[in-house]
Amino acid sequence: MKVIADLHIHGRYSRATSKQLSIKNLEKYARIKGVDLLGTGDFTHPEWIKELKLELKEDGTGILKTKTGFNFILQTEVSLIYTQGRGRRIHIVLLAPNFDIVDKITDYFKSKGRVDYDGRPIFKISCEQIVKDMREISEMIEIIPAHIWTPWFGLLGSKSGFDSVEEAFGEQAKYIHALETGLSSDPEMNWRLSILDKYTLISNSDLHSFWPWRIGREANIFELDELTYDKILDAIKNKKVSTIEVDPGYGKYHFDGHRNCNISTSPEETKKHNGICPVCGKPLIIGVLNRVEELADRPEGFKPKDAQEYLTLLPLSEIISMVKGFKVSTKKNLAEYYNIVNGERSEYYILLTATKKELLELTDKEIVDAILKNRKGEIVVKPGYDGEYGIPIYGTNLKNSKKKKFKET
Repeated sequence: MKVIADLHIHGRYSRATSKQLSIKNLEKYARIKGVDLLGTGDFTHPEWIKELKLELKEDGTGILKTKTGFNFILQTEVSLIYTQGRGRRIHIVLLAPNFDIVDKITDYFKSKGRVDYDGRPIFKISCEQIVKDMREISEMIEIIPAHIWTPWFGLLGSKSGFDSVEEAFGEQAKYIHALETGLSSDPEMNWRLSILDKYTLISNSDLHSFWPWRIGREANIFELDELTYDKILDAIKNKKVSTIEVDPGYGKYHFDGHRNCNISTSPEETKKHNGICPVCGKPLIIGVLNRVEELADRPEGFKPKDAQEYLTLLPLSEIISMVKGFKVSTKKNLAEYYNIVNGERSEYYILLTATKKELLELTDKEIVDAILKNRKGEIVVKPGYDGEYGIPIYGTNLKNSKKKKFKET
């Protein structure tokens, strides 16, 4: 069976998240998107875990289900802020197989600090120590460094990270099996670092709201004979997973820049400016593309022999917004979205499978053409920077943009 899974999300008790996030809304919009399995998000938070235990049922598989049979996997994210040579700030995703282990994880974190003020709590624990401690609770807990390239909290990010997994996790690095690429990088960028070859690359939305342009915007594709926690972990540990990626330019930290100064620069331009903002004179926030270039030991376009397959797709809501000029969150944009995605037609069906003839029966030719261009990688994205999302536009000659090819599994 094919399972599309978004394994890193948040509930409404995390900072800067929608207060309407609920299991009901997550299930509703996951089905609309075409996602089959969601992380629960935030299982350490006392109010959220009450809701999870009330609304999700265990059946011994490690996959929890709603009353209507939708699938969730127990998941949370924690922020590690500590000193190792210098200040370090790293986000970690945890997966767990059942509520009993989740309760033990939460008790552990309660012994280190508070878990009630944020769905993504902060602890003064090192990367190496958290792996050691989690494995003492259960070897079934999976530890995954989150959005590894983002400047502020990514393992390899320009502000908060290290230069390798081993540097961060020490002797416990052997228990790290997967890395989350984040919105601002894709597998092709990660392939440029030979030190990452041993790790499975996964992608998730890290959603803070349930809307279709957030949920499942990045995801993982598993081919399984049955859906269980063990099977998911086996696939993660053995690179038996492909991913759905947005164009990395769509991410909020692809380019360097200063949001407040309205300055966005490619790595080449940043070098010309000596890393200094030409408006305010302060150091630019170095983005993912630049950081990858700094650590890369392979040329652009290199592909390892055992490279995982991936698809590059922008959300349908963004495609409609680009064509019609509506803001993505407006009623007009949503109305057109639901003209196309309706009933048994999920968004991923529209983006990946629907024929041109089918699409023309649902919407106008301009949107159909854009959907087909999206499949072929012919939509250029003005790169995001310093917390600003990238902007999809038509054409292939936009300065500082890079055309991406659509990779089919």
